[in-house]
Amino acid sequence: MPTAQIRGATIVYEVLGKTGPWLALTPGGRRGMIGTKPLAQRMADLGYRVVIHDRRNTGASDVVLEGTETEYEIWADDLHELLKQLDALPAWIGGRSSGCRMSVLFALRHPEATRGLLMTGVTGEKFACDRLAEGYYGQYMTAAEKGGMAAVCETEHFAECIAANPSNRARIMGMDVKRFLANFARWREPFATGADLPMIGVTNEQLRSIKMPVYVVPGNDHTHNRRTGERVGKIIPGAETYILLPIDRDVDLAHDDWDEKEGELATKLDDFMRRHAKRAA
Repeated sequence: MPTAQIRGATIVYEVLGKTGPWLALTPGGRRGMIGTKPLAQRMADLGYRVVIHDRRNTGASDVVLEGTETEYEIWADDLHELLKQLDALPAWIGGRSSGCRMSVLFALRHPEATRGLLMTGVTGEKFACDRLAEGYYGQYMTAAEKGGMAAVCETEHFAECIAANPSNRARIMGMDVKRFLANFARWREPFATGADLPMIGVTNEQLRSIKMPVYVVPGNDHTHNRRTGERVGKIIPGAETYILLPIDRDVDLAHDDWDEKEGELATKLDDFMRRHAKRAA
């Protein structure tokens, strides 16, 4: 698998497709690029060059648990640098859940590099904020407080990062516990304070400032409720919203529903991008 040196971290990536418009897709959670590879392959088969990557702190890329900005801002700037190195800008930028949040920040920070924005599984409101604050940061802070950085290495996620890239153990163990806790507390802040925002980490004003083609596909579970996606779709000027999953499920996560609808989602994304390419031409 190819790698790139991106702002002090080794990032693992893959490009699917040989020709066509550039598209970057990012999965949800802390999953590596394998989480979005099936959709990426569908898009490549439809005529796109699709970039997928393990964000730092996920998959086989380097674990670097510090930075002066939020983790999502760091991820957005990493992706921008990766696409720049691949001569893939401007590109369509898309993702689901955490990948959606990162994609919005990419568009806000690098509008000139963003051909359009594909938002799926938008997250917001109190349940999502509380659940994700604990899942992304709180549980690791608890582990560090109880057992130091060795305990962080033993958590399921970081144990997988170490198995995929053994050099990650030394980087994690070399971090001071107090600095780790301070960094994770800062990274957790957008989730701890985001329940009143239209989506986690993004204000109404920021959403209204987006001046590019935007396609919004709301989710259908407690973490990615339909209300949030529809609300965001109404705030962003000119955004187009498509209801892929019409039944709201009484569950925290509904991953299987997305898997069953992946072919339809790929077709809809392709149609949206082709329509806007014709308008631009």
